[in-house]
Amino acid sequence: MKRTFFAAASLLIGMTVTAQEVSFEEYDLGNGLHVILHQDNSAPVVTTSVMYHVGSKDENPERTGFAHFFEHLLFEGTKNIERGEWFNIVSSNGGSNNANTTTDRTYYYETFPSNNLELGLWMESERMLHPVINQIGVETQNEVVKEEKRQRIDNAPYGGLIYGTAVQPHLFKNHPYRWSVIGSMEHLDAASLDEFLAFNNKFYVPNNAVLVVAGDIDIQKTKQLITAYFGSIPKGASITRSFPEENPITQEIRVTEHDSNIQIPALALCYRTPAMTEKDAYVLNMISTYLSDGKTSKLYKKMVDENKSAMQVFAFNRPQEDYSMYNIFALPLGDKSLNQLETEIDEEITKLQTELISEKDYQKLQNKLENDFVNSNSSIEGIANSLARNYMLYDDTNLINTEINIYRSVSREDIRSVAKKYLNKNQRLRLEYLPESAR
Repeated sequence: MKRTFFAAASLLIGMTVTAQEVSFEEYDLGNGLHVILHQDNSAPVVTTSVMYHVGSKDENPERTGFAHFFEHLLFEGTKNIERGEWFNIVSSNGGSNNANTTTDRTYYYETFPSNNLELGLWMESERMLHPVINQIGVETQNEVVKEEKRQRIDNAPYGGLIYGTAVQPHLFKNHPYRWSVIGSMEHLDAASLDEFLAFNNKFYVPNNAVLVVAGDIDIQKTKQLITAYFGSIPKGASITRSFPEENPITQEIRVTEHDSNIQIPALALCYRTPAMTEKDAYVLNMISTYLSDGKTSKLYKKMVDENKSAMQVFAFNRPQEDYSMYNIFALPLGDKSLNQLETEIDEEITKLQTELISEKDYQKLQNKLENDFVNSNSSIEGIANSLARNYMLYDDTNLINTEINIYRSVSREDIRSVAKKYLNKNQRLRLEYLPESAR
């Protein structure tokens, strides 16, 4: 059924600020492709994006890295786009494009001057219908992915922490979140061309995707173009997912990992937290902001400014579709020990669990979140991304207009309760991330 939403959020941030009204229309094609249209004629640009419901969690445990690999592979070329020409076509027509992969989804987009809307639709329909997946493309992208892994993980300071390779295998034992998005190079080397073709045929189909067109468009004309380019693409087989559940963590997991690229050790305290759609996940986002977002946040002010025990500290909730991860990372200053960092972090967590944050801090937190809400809808690319994500991962496209109300509904008591429920020593991974010389 076609649904049209018109919603706006009026926010108070010291002075009255009005968020951009995000109107949109959504409907399904006969092949199952979900379509979302957002018209904004204030600037002559348009973003065409496709999000596929496939991430690293959908991989065979013996073939990890496929989803991220496809993020690269599907730029190789199509039946009607010669190999190596994708980026040339985009740039020569005044556009830009990119893609990214997470544990749960893969996202592609192009932004063009609005007179090239049809070009963007054609290119994404080509990617979906006519990708060329052959041995030369696989071998080429295999080297690209290996170089990316070398740059971002193998040879990058703290790469194992940033990209999860040092954390996820310890935090997850059953669920496929236990491996990182970039996966195993050995698995990619061992894969056959038929395995890549099968992965494409299973996941990169219209009924496993959402198409968003946002910007300077005419709705009726855009619908006609979408039907012309996407309507005849065959529907894929239904995809069913059934992932093993994790047993609760009831005793602190203590692990040491080493990194040859660092001289300064790091402490990581990591907790398995609820799915991104649960209200508690929003509360944990707020706790992250309270603890480490900005120089006046509790951990930064205490550990970096006052005690001078840490050169850096940050906390963040990594929202995911099935389970999320709450991570706190800290680097000591001078000869300060990781045990001291742990003590100071735990002191702030204990305060959260036993005391209500001040009314002043609570209002400051709400103001920050409302400001972020306004800014998140400040660009066409950002709106397209939010619409796709909210539909696919939250099953509620209109969150782009209403998500702030979830944060507004969180009380100081909720913050205390959620901290007490999830951020306990016996429910976490304690990881010492040390220089290779410390072995």
